[in-house]
Amino acid sequence: MENIDNKTVAEIVTENIKTADVFKKNGIDFCCGGHIAVQEICTKKGVDYETLKEALLRIDEMPKNAHDFNSWELDFLTDYILNTHHKYVVEANIIIVQYAEKVAKVHGHHYTEVIEINNIFQEIAAELSNHIYKEEMILFPFIKELAKAKKENYKVARPAFGTIKNPINMMEAEHTDVGNLIKKIAELSNNFTPPAEACNTFKALYNALEEYQNDLFQHIHLENNILFPKAILYENELL
Repeated sequence: MENIDNKTVAEIVTENIKTADVFKKNGIDFCCGGHIAVQEICTKKGVDYETLKEALLRIDEMPKNAHDFNSWELDFLTDYILNTHHKYVVEANIIIVQYAEKVAKVHGHHYTEVIEINNIFQEIAAELSNHIYKEEMILFPFIKELAKAKKENYKVARPAFGTIKNPINMMEAEHTDVGNLIKKIAELSNNFTPPAEACNTFKALYNALEEYQNDLFQHIHLENNILFPKAILYENELL
């Protein structure tokens, strides 16, 4: 990895997905807020840039299973997001809603934050359910058509939504909204740390929410920083 000084967080993570862990450990958003120069975000967050840079440069010395998403074919990446992240959201929403409602009902009188966490997660679940439906019904089929046209070297008809940038702009705005909501839950839960005397359901809720946040950030990164920019390039070439 070279020329880190002049790159944004998103560019670095796109080049090497393993660097996401370095940013996460330092509290730096690599998905919704990834389009900021790494030195600038370090200054804002009070993170020592030279220490962070050293960790980034040494990332490949650390053995870790990671996919090179940036090298994948566009249709393969689309299917991966569908079968991994969309599937996870659908299944996790059901479980976490049940946990959140139970914890809010049983413990909300003492830990009032869990009532707000429940309300926020209900909003996240509804937003993401609608969000992935739009992606699966409108945006992703066109992206897969672009991928097919690229492979077979033919032009595609202009879609009903005019240009792919229109639904992409909407999806990115929704990513930002949902990302901000899950960050609010992280704040309310003391970064998903249950009270010492928490029951198993309480602990399970916070554990599930932390896993949900991690999956969401990876999900958003793949779409905002890899899938969508490539789809725009394909459309420019193939329309």
